[in-house]
Amino acid sequence: MTVQLRSPFTSARVQELNLGDTVALSGRVFTARDRAHRYLYEGGEAPAGLRHGAIYHCGPAILRRDRMWISRAAGPTTSMRQDPYMARLIRKHRIHIIIGKGGMGRETREACAELGCVYLSAVGGAAQVLNEAVSRIVDVHNLRMFGPSEAIWELEVVDFPAVVTIDAQGRSLHARILAQSRKALGRILKKSALTG
Repeated sequence: MTVQLRSPFTSARVQELNLGDTVALSGRVFTARDRAHRYLYEGGEAPAGLRHGAIYHCGPAILRRDRMWISRAAGPTTSMRQDPYMARLIRKHRIHIIIGKGGMGRETREACAELGCVYLSAVGGAAQVLNEAVSRIVDVHNLRMFGPSEAIWELEVVDFPAVVTIDAQGRSLHARILAQSRKALGRILKKSALTG
């Protein structure tokens, strides 16, 4: 079953989500990559709607046509690059939703548990498919400062597909799978040593 998650995003609503839930997210999300995260981390001005909102680790492919911005591809980028900044941004801007790929570290998970934030994994390598969920570009922030790939794009999405892989208690599917993989590898190496 897919959970419909619609804005406004609240701590109470994301607290209801469980690890492994498939989510169809609708509402405004703000893209941000390395430069935008560092800028916000260092005290740069955030778009007003980011507070209590959703941040998407994404550098969309945007083009300008007939005085309108059009998104052509909007796939996730690796979230771990933003890990040094994310906990502070969650606390400062009360972010409730992070979207990306690959998971995030302990400090980010602790901030999720502290303030009611979830991490949603989007499918990597499916930028054009995910772009179908982008209904329009609402605005762009810091375009001159960062350029189009690093600017903060304000997107309206409808039924954006993702999976809860860090919940609002800070539990992580990424950490669980890593622990299980290490345990399995240990068994394989031990068996190999005995038979080798």
